[in-house]
Amino acid sequence: MTKSFKLSLLFISSLFSNSILFAQEKDLVKYVNPLMGTFSKPDLSNGNTYPAISTPWGMNMWTPQTGKNGDGWQYRYSEEKIRGFKQTHQPSPWMNDYGVFSLMPISGKLKFKEEERQSWFSHKSEISKPDYYSVYLADYNITTEITPTERAAIFKFTFGTKADSYVVLDAFNKGSHVKIIPSENKIIGYNKYYRRGKLENFANYFVITFDTPFSEMKTWQKEELLGQLETTGEHSGAVVGFNITKKNQIVTAKVASSFISLEQAELNLKREVGNKTFTEVQKETHQLWNDILGKALVEGGTDEQTRTFYSCLYRTALFPNKLYEKDATGKIVHYSPYNGKIENGYMFGGTGFWDTFRALYPLINLLNPKISSEMQQGLANDYREGGFLPEWSSPGFSDIMIGNNSASVVADAFIKKIPDQDTEILWNALENGANKEGPMSAVGRFGVDYYNKIGYVPYDVNINENAARTLEYAYDDFSIYQFIKDKNINKSIKLKYAQRALNYKNVFDKSTNLMRGRNFDGTFQSPFNPLKWGDAFTEGNAWHYTWSVFHDINGLQNLMGGKKVFAKMLDSVFSMAPDFDDSYYGGTIHEIREMQIANMGQYAHGNQPIQHMIYLYNYAEQSYKAQYWLRETMNRMYQPTPDGYCGDEDNGQTSAWYVFSAMGFYPVCPATPEYVIGAPLFKKITLTFENGKKFVINAPKNSAENKYISSQKFNGKNYSKTFLNHFEMLKGGTLDFEMGVKPNENRKYSDSDLPYSFSKNEPIYKELNQKTTTSDRSMFKNQIINETKGDLSLMLIDNHSVFTNAYKQRFVDMYFLQYPKLIHKYNKNSLKKVTFVIDKNYKGVAETDNGIITFNPEWFAKNP
Repeated sequence: MTKSFKLSLLFISSLFSNSILFAQEKDLVKYVNPLMGTFSKPDLSNGNTYPAISTPWGMNMWTPQTGKNGDGWQYRYSEEKIRGFKQTHQPSPWMNDYGVFSLMPISGKLKFKEEERQSWFSHKSEISKPDYYSVYLADYNITTEITPTERAAIFKFTFGTKADSYVVLDAFNKGSHVKIIPSENKIIGYNKYYRRGKLENFANYFVITFDTPFSEMKTWQKEELLGQLETTGEHSGAVVGFNITKKNQIVTAKVASSFISLEQAELNLKREVGNKTFTEVQKETHQLWNDILGKALVEGGTDEQTRTFYSCLYRTALFPNKLYEKDATGKIVHYSPYNGKIENGYMFGGTGFWDTFRALYPLINLLNPKISSEMQQGLANDYREGGFLPEWSSPGFSDIMIGNNSASVVADAFIKKIPDQDTEILWNALENGANKEGPMSAVGRFGVDYYNKIGYVPYDVNINENAARTLEYAYDDFSIYQFIKDKNINKSIKLKYAQRALNYKNVFDKSTNLMRGRNFDGTFQSPFNPLKWGDAFTEGNAWHYTWSVFHDINGLQNLMGGKKVFAKMLDSVFSMAPDFDDSYYGGTIHEIREMQIANMGQYAHGNQPIQHMIYLYNYAEQSYKAQYWLRETMNRMYQPTPDGYCGDEDNGQTSAWYVFSAMGFYPVCPATPEYVIGAPLFKKITLTFENGKKFVINAPKNSAENKYISSQKFNGKNYSKTFLNHFEMLKGGTLDFEMGVKPNENRKYSDSDLPYSFSKNEPIYKELNQKTTTSDRSMFKNQIINETKGDLSLMLIDNHSVFTNAYKQRFVDMYFLQYPKLIHKYNKNSLKKVTFVIDKNYKGVAETDNGIITFNPEWFAKNP
């Protein structure tokens, strides 16, 4: 063999080896751990996740069930027994589930009750991946395997012992139906379970087919085994037996469901599974996940960092999940959680915008604009069918959390040119939600009359979390302004939302340099403890919420007294002890405990309001501090393990923070096309966009020690900015970081190097009134501001907003809400007559002696 031939073989061998290595590296699913965050409980969250065996954004997910039926903590890593394999749609244990059922294989004595049928298992014999789950059930010598599609799944049960063997179907409670069809080896049924209220005409229809004939068939109702093939009731189930004639005999089940009809469930099964084998379905789902994960290819990190990154990226592609289906003609249709009808078009659910507007939706807009387009079309359908945009869809409206952050989700997609937005419908939705209260306090804007008229939601008018609402409404108004500023809309409307975007100033207390609850009369709440959680804020305190001015950090700096003071306030968050006041809750909620044990001062990364805060050092021209604390947070708060998060993962938000931060940038202000630069975690990140372009981030000297940026280049040219532009990134290119061990404390900044701020970058700012609140409270002069029940003193106000009288009378279930809708509830036990000073011309009152007015509650009950 000649020398040149040997070299050629070596060269070919090297190429072959490299291509194999590249192909192996492209199989990114192997890095994902769906068990990350599952070692959780109600009073301490390490994620509050469950292993979601699913396709990206799939309508259904599957999980092993260790918790009791109805328990939001349906899978806990600390548990030792499994009682079923459950179809779930649960976005959070706090939201619970809907439309559920489970399968559980058993052998030996027939056991169908959930406490009796459960089996011991070990994590040593458990495999969990997005596309595949397997576990050995020790009590029965059975191995269960699952692989999913969007609306279906295949189960493979390997019965290790020749014995009486069964599969138990639990259709759960709150109304369910099952029917066994032995001629087709099939079970059909439905479940109506919905934990958060009532949905009209709701059911999850399911069909299950087996490849093995039934040797025994029974249904059950609650705890009674029945000798019939069909049952309907509060809690239905079925048991089918199999004649297992050899060890390790396999029984395969194919399962699908639909929110539309049983016929649609059959169609979903035929379309998504059909005659495919378990291996074929798993291969397809595996590829779907590789396609999603491959859009962000990271290199040069530790194995732990890589596994954490892809485990987080997986979590960002679960919710919101699809609620739509394709009918027999291929048309997109969905069950409407608003009117109970089958409607045309897309629909999604399982997300709370209070959490996810911050980073999850911007990440979807960046890497997955096609699915984002479907989500935006779904939001338009939400408004058409429900009259408002949901703020927490699970599905439909849920009365939980605060804000009107659907505005941010819509505006961020619009700003980033996500296609096929119905902008006319969505503009109507935004304006409606910004100026009305919804059917519940978490829809529309609770306290909107106060906010729109005096510039903030007052502390003392029985509207909880009022300062937080003010801050979020101000940002939401900014988002609306961004949505309409280039549209052919009357300028007065643009000025209105731009003006309201400054309302954050109205709850800023200069004496403390913190946000603070503010009373109706303009004074600030007193006493004031900035460490007090809740009260004027939502799941946080003043040190957390003061930074919630995403759109105008420049304006916030000016309120505080400049960049240096601002930076010192940021420093204080980390230097303070993790002390707290939990008196508002009457106990220590898990978010408080998670901040305390993290030992990062008042920095509560386990909850969303403060997650953007570290990046604000860039606005103060101290980027090196952001680089330090970002690396600290990634290293200390995230691991690819069952205790891998530092609080609730929350439907992709806390994971999206890690994904963005590990790539080296973050969307501090969604509804702008900017990402603020942090510092990358990996030596190389390659983003592949749906337009085919690649954006490469290089940091070849990156290491545990070299965490500071010494210099940076964009497409080969020196780059001094502290932010990236969305559209410049989409063109493709390269961002190079020179990383070093020493912080670059002497970095020079020009004003144009700093990220967007409303007061600095928007021309309309100069046209706005810098006095953002009014001293005129006359529009509220007829308002009763205390909600009273039982034998309590009823405080009333006169025309000058001064408390004048107190009454001690029986007063039951009568609520006085803000002007002009004063009465919400009135019944026969209500106080019959109230006398107080009021405008004589107001409807529903009659003048009596000495200018005193009689207020007639019954009149308002009849004339709402």
